[in-house]
Amino acid sequence: MTNSQLWWKGVRSSKFRHVYGRPAKREGCYENIKITKNAHDSHFCAVNPKFVAVVTEVAGGGTFLVLPINNTGRLDFNASRVTGHRGPVLDIKWNPFNDNIIASCSDDCTIKLWYIPDGGLATHLSEWLIDLHGHKRRVGYIEWHPTAENILVSAGFDHLMIVWDVGCGEAVNVIDCHPDVIYSMSFNRDGSLIATTCKDKKLRIIEPRRGIVLSEGVCHAGTKACKAVFLGNTGRILTTGFSRHSDRQYAVWNQNDLSAPLCTDTIDCSSGVLFPYYDHDSRIVFLAGKGDGNIRYYEVVDQSPWLHYLNQFLSGSPQRGLGFIPKRGCDTTQCEIFRFYKLHATKGMCEPISMIVPRK
Repeated sequence: MTNSQLWWKGVRSSKFRHVYGRPAKREGCYENIKITKNAHDSHFCAVNPKFVAVVTEVAGGGTFLVLPINNTGRLDFNASRVTGHRGPVLDIKWNPFNDNIIASCSDDCTIKLWYIPDGGLATHLSEWLIDLHGHKRRVGYIEWHPTAENILVSAGFDHLMIVWDVGCGEAVNVIDCHPDVIYSMSFNRDGSLIATTCKDKKLRIIEPRRGIVLSEGVCHAGTKACKAVFLGNTGRILTTGFSRHSDRQYAVWNQNDLSAPLCTDTIDCSSGVLFPYYDHDSRIVFLAGKGDGNIRYYEVVDQSPWLHYLNQFLSGSPQRGLGFIPKRGCDTTQCEIFRFYKLHATKGMCEPISMIVPRK
């Protein structure tokens, strides 16, 4: 075999092999934010093309900050916040159909919807649009339905998932199939299925309309939290978790057969929970751990080995959480394919990181 043939065998052609991360300059960051120190495994940051929302640290009750996306720089100490929860805020998500509406869930067992006016908040906002009561214990995660307006799913520490119609403020369906705490939820692209991971180490595929489990299987053997995300319309799911020896690993699954993963790979032996972020257009999955300074990214393919490692974005400061902007907010003139908003763990700063495909 000649040298040229060997070389071709080794290098895979890909449009995204040279994707790199570019952090924003100092004036493009949001500074002087009191980021929450809560140990809950959520992003604590939600972004859309109009606003950046960050959960903040406060004595008693729960607040989060909403800033217009162009309002970068040093934040005023008395900046207006959303202050309506009686316990710490655990998760926030923007409505994908209306950029002025944000949902938040909290330790006080409620989910609240808020209306943010276009220019941002002028005073502290304590008047909510809708208050949803249904969980007996704190509500850990919320997800908006990707294709049906006004449908929201919440997961609480009472092991229940509730599907809400926020238009009339009522529970449409209560899904009670988890014996323990739910660690993550992910809708597929059209919202017909939802994947959940649970403390009983199982991955479940649930049909939210009927509330039935279509398939389930043991996910990762480790004791810490697992996260799951659907890989587009491929019928596959990516999970991140820990092995029996506390090594961090990822696995790819066929959604119709969860008896064994299609592939599993060990990443490293760090202790932070890994969050997966999937980009439907470029078919890249980003893995970012809590307390890590780096973001790894992989390309999803349709045959074994299912994922190809591309590269990683390295930075010296660890992250407490990462939000990302929807695709319609990316700057295509800069060849930007994804943008993270990184909450620094050591200083009160939110830093945008653009993922860019170099073009000739």
